Amino acid sequence: MNYTEVSFPGLGITVNIDQVAFSIFGIEVYWYGLLISLGMVLCVVLGMLHSKKNKFSSDLVFDVILVSLPCAIVGARLYYVLSEWEMYSGDLIKIFDTRSGGLAVYGGILGAFTGTLIMCKIRKIPFSAVVDFCVVYIPLGQAIGRWGNFFNQECFGTTTTLPWGMKSSEVESYLRLYFPDLDSTMAVHPTFFYEFLATITIFFILLYVRKYSKHAFESMAVYMILYGVARFFIEGLRTDSLYIGDTGIRTSQLFSAVLVVSGVIYLVVAYKKNIKRVYISEELMNKTFLDSNKKVEKVEKAVREETNQEVSVSSTTDVSSETDDNANSEDGN
Repeated sequence: MNYTEVSFPGLGITVNIDQVAFSIFGIEVYWYGLLISLGMVLCVVLGMLHSKKNKFSSDLVFDVILVSLPCAIVGARLYYVLSEWEMYSGDLIKIFDTRSGGLAVYGGILGAFTGTLIMCKIRKIPFSAVVDFCVVYIPLGQAIGRWGNFFNQECFGTTTTLPWGMKSSEVESYLRLYFPDLDSTMAVHPTFFYEFLATITIFFILLYVRKYSKHAFESMAVYMILYGVARFFIEGLRTDSLYIGDTGIRTSQLFSAVLVVSGVIYLVVAYKKNIKRVYISEELMNKTFLDSNKKVEKVEKAVREETNQEVSVSSTTDVSSETDDNANSEDGN
């Protein structure tokens, strides 16, 4: 075990942590990946428990996670790589080394939404219905995943004298290397914890919004506004932000501002034009299921017909061969 001592001097709290949760047959399992996985499982379980009350299909919860999860991972990695292209341009193999870090939340969200949108288009399911149900669980997953940043001692802020400031040897080394102008012996803002508090609060707010919402994409718009505001200010404290080239503009702050403005504009339009919320009815789910079965049946029927044709041709060939053999035998006699 490689423990790191983390302290909160103003609170009189000191803990020893390790990035590795446990090992299986020599393979190390990190807290970061474990917590993200636990967050995902919890979101799926809650989604299934809440589905009936919200006129949603529990089976569709699985479909969404199976599509959105890989898309989220790809999106999160792609977002980070593009933001830090100079780091990867010389060695493209490093792009696939996700164990060394480099996943961006906003990229993951964009990837998940894109994958879900494509799935809904293919299956002819209302996208707004899927999003308004599922978006509630995104901040819950984020809240749990942020504790992975704590075990990795990353995603912290600049120095502070507030009583909940955090100190560790990892933080001190990072500040000395990348921020020599700061006093590395001082405590820093535990921004991972700020985001945990923000996202877990957003989760409970969205549960309320989803329950009483009457407009399409309302839950998503509220998420965009609340998380955008929280992330904008928290990002301003962080020391590991991604920037747009040499502009000095933090990528996540700009994206957060766009989310907030877009969310507000949409809500104004939705309420003004009274864009009704859409639910996935049992009839629609049954129709989707039946359509899928019909497609499978058509494929099976085509396979059977092709197999029967092959058997028929084979039988005809065998009969012809026997006739020819008999004829030859008679000629010989």
